[in-house]
Amino acid sequence: MADEFHLQQEAVDELKAKLKYLRTTRRNEVAEKIKEAKSFGDLSENSEYDEAKSEQGKLEAEITEIEYQLQHVKIIDESSLSTDTVHIGSYVTVYDPEFNEENKYQIVGFPQANPIENKISDESPIGKGLLGCKVGDTVEIETPSGMMKLEIKKIEKY
Repeated sequence: MADEFHLQQEAVDELKAKLKYLRTTRRNEVAEKIKEAKSFGDLSENSEYDEAKSEQGKLEAEITEIEYQLQHVKIIDESSLSTDTVHIGSYVTVYDPEFNEENKYQIVGFPQANPIENKISDESPIGKGLLGCKVGDTVEIETPSGMMKLEIKKIEKY
């Protein structure tokens, strides 16, 4: 995991709300499943119990991960951000000459990343490749699927 997670305040608030939900409502739901599964008898051959315990383990791992992220968060001061260069907190419009298309990405901290929504992590190959660049720059980025060339067309704030 990273030493520091760069997030905007809204994302920190969302993580805190999710953590509260997981610690309370979700833990209670899983505890109830375990209790119910125990009532079925012999635990050595009880698949419901095994499944509930597995779910509990995944839940606790998710809680631990969010706690770690919140302990290592650095909130982005959106008022100090400029549109001169790409940074965490930028919307970046790029042109891909190979596919003759423009895409708009939002550069976000790792916990916010969601490629389906074009929210790319500052730790991803494209995110790293775009950081520090200016409008008009053309960057070549090594991705798992090969080299990618992107021209930066526009940089906007959140």
